[in-house]
Amino acid sequence: MDRLERYAGGDRLLDAVQRAVRALPLGAGRDALHGRWLGHPLHPILVQVPVGAWTSAALLDLLPGRRRSAGVLVALGLAGAGPAAAAGWVDWAELHRDQQRVGFVHAVANATAVVLYTGSLSARLRGRSLRGKWLGFLGLTVASAGGALGGHLAYRQAAGANHAEQVPHLVGSGWHDLGAVGDFPIGRAVRRVLGDVPVLVVRENEDTVHALADHCSHLGGPLSEGHMEDGCVRCPWHGSLFRLSDGWNLEGPATAPQPAFEVQLSAGRVRVRLDRPASEQQKNGSPPEKATPLGSSGERRR
Repeated sequence: MDRLERYAGGDRLLDAVQRAVRALPLGAGRDALHGRWLGHPLHPILVQVPVGAWTSAALLDLLPGRRRSAGVLVALGLAGAGPAAAAGWVDWAELHRDQQRVGFVHAVANATAVVLYTGSLSARLRGRSLRGKWLGFLGLTVASAGGALGGHLAYRQAAGANHAEQVPHLVGSGWHDLGAVGDFPIGRAVRRVLGDVPVLVVRENEDTVHALADHCSHLGGPLSEGHMEDGCVRCPWHGSLFRLSDGWNLEGPATAPQPAFEVQLSAGRVRVRLDRPASEQQKNGSPPEKATPLGSSGERRR
């Protein structure tokens, strides 16, 4: 696996595939496939259909008199493979290169399994049940190898994980001083470090300051190096858009919001404490309302 991550011989092909996937006119469907509406990647859920159907078909193939049911499950798995692949490819296009190398082989293995199961279904429909069974067993073996690569991608390389999840566990309770108000120019992103946690600080005007965890929840990109856009920050690595007031992810590929800090201006100093995650503020499936920033009123609340 480590050698696969480092192998650069196919990078030109990966560049071409990445450009093709990014050029697809998916519109809002791209974020839907990422799983932004769900709060975590959609691909792992969708793959349960083909994997579950094909595994069940293999079990039925070992039992007498289950030929028709096994064929139905093979067809169901093929039907579910398309949406799973679509979600997987849009996620793949926004990964680091070492992750893409593993992910590409994962996709090739899954595509090979689809070809084998297509042959299995064709053989079953033509009455060649024994051939259909063996093609199905071979397809399940290849799909299982692809699943192992997917597990390495998710659990070893942390593709799809929330890279800001640890922030609430690293930031102590209470208020923390980040510096004098004058140290933060209006309209510019400033990076500060709170213990072991980098923090993005943006002073919107004289009385309003926003603070978010600096490492993007998608893959840890430095938001302090991103672009400010109408009260939001766009990650410089993969383009995720977060609202500065509460960290809500307005555009993917990030599926998790950024940890947001409550800000208080007191005696010319900027102080912060960790706010509740934006996901906890979500009500009835709708994004949280824009938080009211603490500005000069924060001084009166000391």
